[in-house]
Amino acid sequence: MRMRALAASVAAALLAALSACSSTPQATPSASASPSASASAAGAFPATVPTKFGDITVKAKPLRVVALGWADAETALALGVQPVGASDWLGFGGEGVGPWAKGMYTTAPEIIGTMEPSYEKIAKLKPDLILDVKSSGDQARYDRLKSIATTIGVPTGGDSYLTTQEQQVSMIAAALGEQEKGKALLKEVSDAFDAAAAAHPGWKGKTVTAATKSGSGWGAYIKGAERVAFMEKLGFVLNPKIAAMKPGATGFSVSLSPENLDTIDADLIVAFPIFIKTPELTGDPAWKAVPAVKAGRAVVIDGDLSAAYSLGSTMASKYAIERLAPKLEAVVK
Repeated sequence: MRMRALAASVAAALLAALSACSSTPQATPSASASPSASASAAGAFPATVPTKFGDITVKAKPLRVVALGWADAETALALGVQPVGASDWLGFGGEGVGPWAKGMYTTAPEIIGTMEPSYEKIAKLKPDLILDVKSSGDQARYDRLKSIATTIGVPTGGDSYLTTQEQQVSMIAAALGEQEKGKALLKEVSDAFDAAAAAHPGWKGKTVTAATKSGSGWGAYIKGAERVAFMEKLGFVLNPKIAAMKPGATGFSVSLSPENLDTIDADLIVAFPIFIKTPELTGDPAWKAVPAVKAGRAVVIDGDLSAAYSLGSTMASKYAIERLAPKLEAVVK
């Protein structure tokens, strides 16, 4: 299995998130909660971006951007700005981007750490703006970053990597003075989701579970997580048994023992392996015993498709829609 997958620090986050499981409902942010960033005119400065840490003012168009949050670098690239430093959350190597964004850099960025970035390395890049929009929302991390340069952190409700795509694009577009481009990017992705959903009206209202297996066991993603939001935009609804469970400390997934793996049963299961080979997932007796799996209503993805599905940048989403939709067609009748 080629997961491209989560550098060691990311695995730690995921495994921590898969450490708790209960039946308490969890409130999560929605796209409708996207902050309305303002500027004096389209593409003009100063621009003000509302965040969990208060309204942040960007006084002039940034020239040296460091992008640290999950998919923040690809979002900046899609808006026409090349970060001088970036985090490679999915371990792509090289420029730290997936194949859907190859060739967009003229100069490769300095690759920075993910959950534990090198603040010294960031400072040496002399940034005038730091993007940490899809991140943990940790106050100490934000305080360290803002001591280096103006930092756009998570929106209110965006802790634990639950910043929505709409929030991420809108906030970064405002900070970079590219609001019209941001709106255009979101429309492109929205149109792609709408077209796929319209072509498959039978998907509407079908239940779905976004599941994973790693070296430490099974897990599933909750409402607000990127993998679930992706499926909802295609018309699916989150498996109510998973929706009723309380996530672990990092807030985006729940853990499941082999004995209760039937909890993931739904009209459709989309699953992917993390740090294990794909056959270790598909060959697990507990997986094989899930009714949806036995009935052929499960899709297992890996490699670049799994990475695109998980990353959730606008470019990655379009890549994933194009390649995942035919796989869903084959199993959802």
